[in-house]
Amino acid sequence: MERLRLCVEGLRERFQRLVPPDGQHPARVDGAAAPFLWGKIGVHASARWRMSFYQQTVIAVIWDFDKTLIPGSMQDPLLQSRGISPISFWNEVNVLSERYRERGTVVAQGTAYLNHLLTYVRTGRLAGLTNADLEAAGRLLTFYEGVPEVFDRLTAIPKEPAFEKHEIHLEHYVVSTGLRRIVKGSVIGQKVRDIWASEYIDDVIIPGPQAALPAPLKEIAQIGYTIDDTTKTRALFEINKGTNDNPKISINGTMRPEERRVPFENMICVADGPSDVPMFSVLRQYGGKTFAVYDPLSPAHFGQVAQLQEQDRVMATFPADYREDTAASRWLDRAVRQIAQAIVAKRDRMAAGLAESAPPSHVVDEPVRIAERSRPGFEDGAARTEVESASAIDPRASAS
Repeated sequence: MERLRLCVEGLRERFQRLVPPDGQHPARVDGAAAPFLWGKIGVHASARWRMSFYQQTVIAVIWDFDKTLIPGSMQDPLLQSRGISPISFWNEVNVLSERYRERGTVVAQGTAYLNHLLTYVRTGRLAGLTNADLEAAGRLLTFYEGVPEVFDRLTAIPKEPAFEKHEIHLEHYVVSTGLRRIVKGSVIGQKVRDIWASEYIDDVIIPGPQAALPAPLKEIAQIGYTIDDTTKTRALFEINKGTNDNPKISINGTMRPEERRVPFENMICVADGPSDVPMFSVLRQYGGKTFAVYDPLSPAHFGQVAQLQEQDRVMATFPADYREDTAASRWLDRAVRQIAQAIVAKRDRMAAGLAESAPPSHVVDEPVRIAERSRPGFEDGAARTEVESASAIDPRASAS
C-alpha cells in the first residue's frame, strides 16, 4: 500500500510540472479546460489508462492546402495582384537549386521559393510586402467546391448524441509547405485549430536599443519558420503528443501512447501528392486514415494520385469536390464515424474493466439469517457447528 501511495504521489508531481501557469489542464476543448482525471488517479491506479494526461477523445483531420483545398498554389493570387506571372516565378524556383549547386551552394528545393520571394521584395518587385499583405492575399483564394462547408459538416458529426456523451470532438489542422499567413487570412483560417506552414518576419529586431525597424521600412525580410516534405511529419507528432496544446510538453520527450493527446489512429490526413508521402507513411504505420485527392480537370494529377493508392500509401482517392453526397464527402464522413465508434468502443471496454475491478462491498445478511441469529441458543449451536466442521477436516479438533 505504501508503494502504491508513493507511486500516485510521484504521478501527481509529474502532472503538476506540466500544467500551464494559469492552473488549467493542457487538454482544452474550444478554449475551455477539458475534464481531467485527477480524482481517479488514487482509485484503481493499476489501470494505466486512468493515468493519461488526456482522455484521447479528439479526432484530428489534417489537411494539406495547395491542390488539396485549392487548385494551384496559394501564392499565385498574390503574385498576380502585383503584376507578376506565377508561371514565370515557379519556373525560376524550379531551377534555383541546380543553379546554386553550380556555384557550390546547397539550397533545399522544397523551400527555395521562400528566399526567391524575399529576392523579389529586395529588388523592388514586391517592395513593402508585409505579413498583413499575405493575410489579405488569403482572401483572394478560390477554394474547391464544398469548402469550407465540409469543415462544418465533419465537425458536427461528434456532436451527435451517441458520440457527444463520450465527449468526442473533432479538430481541423493545416500542414502545408505554403505560407501560414495566407492560410490564416483565408476563409478556413478561423475553422482550423492550428496551422503548420512557413512564416516570414516583417518586424525584424535589430541590434541596439531600438526594438525593430521603423514602420516605413517594415516588410518581410527574414524567414521565421519553414516546413518541408519531411518536417510535415513533425507536425503529426506535435499534434499526437499535444505540444501545440501545451508547450511544456517536449516533442522529443518520452511519452507512452496512452498519455498522448491525439492517438495516430484518431487522425485523418487529406493531401494530394508525392510531397505528402512522409505523412502518409507515418499514419499508415500507426493506424491513421489517409486519403489523396486530385483535380477533376487534370488527368496528370489523377495519374499521380492513382500511383499513391497503387503503392498502398493511401486508403482511397477521390476528386477534390467536397460538396455533400460527393465521393470525398462520403469517404471523410465514414472515416470520422469509424474513429468515433472506435473511441466509444474503447471507452466502453475501459468502463467494463473498471466495473470488474470494483472494490469489495459490505456483506449484508438476508432477513432469514438475521431472524435465525436472534433465536435462543443460536450462539451455542453455531459453536457446535464450527467444531463439527473443524473435526471433519482435522480429527484432533474434537479432542480439544
